[in-house]
Amino acid sequence: MRVMTWNLWWRFGPWETRRKAILDALRELRPDVVGLQEVWADGHENLAEWLAGELGLYWTWAPSHAPERWQRRLTEPFAATVEIGNAVLSRWPVVAREVLPLPAPADMDDGRLALYARLAAPAYEVPFFTTHLTSATHASAVRCQQVTALAEFVARHRGDTPFPPVVTGDFNAWPDSDEIRLFGGYKTAPAVPRQVLLDAWEYADPAAPSATWDPANPYVAPSGSSRVRIDYVHVGPPGRGGLGRVRDARRAGDGPVEGVWPSDHAAVVADLTSETEAALL
Repeated sequence: MRVMTWNLWWRFGPWETRRKAILDALRELRPDVVGLQEVWADGHENLAEWLAGELGLYWTWAPSHAPERWQRRLTEPFAATVEIGNAVLSRWPVVAREVLPLPAPADMDDGRLALYARLAAPAYEVPFFTTHLTSATHASAVRCQQVTALAEFVARHRGDTPFPPVVTGDFNAWPDSDEIRLFGGYKTAPAVPRQVLLDAWEYADPAAPSATWDPANPYVAPSGSSRVRIDYVHVGPPGRGGLGRVRDARRAGDGPVEGVWPSDHAAVVADLTSETEAALL
């Protein structure tokens, strides 16, 4: 099973040409499930719906409850009608969903959320989540509150399926940060007792490029930022026979497509052991 997370940079930059590059990248990667952040909808079209239609996937999305903080950063006409949110694209039907608004102080609350989608894969249901945490560099304490709420959300919805929960998203946090360690629960005490969520990148080639926020990307370069991995796929411990075990993780969407960079973020792709593969182990 191939899972993926990708922040699509909303309606910033050359978004009309970027969306074709996003589609081409997804078509080449052929993920089974994708968690998307900064997805736009404008009353006429929803980017997630369009991508799902082009790729033959199911989809669900959740809009921000405070889009005005994003809208005032746009210069296009009718910016006040453009929504932002998270979405899930899936090869299998979405049989349940729920949205969690993430906690934040009033002066930082721009409607960040977590979206849960339960997916009806052929042999089991998959509890899948995608999220987008507060981005301010100084806001580690806020992100710690957010990952605690997220971990509790995962615990409520992981259910009795043998497939472990999969949590994707733009965490806006360094891998060694308090919030990532807290959410994983295996380098410090977990946010939810006994709940462990493994960073899939620990199974990646150590020599592979890891930064998902990288000034090699021309959309990032003006920020003067350093290279850092801030986008994650987390997976619970494997189920029976190694079901859901991380086999590989890598960066994707990290270069131009026909001259157009798809997003300011690179994506993370992780391949997990499926039911058929687990039966052979």
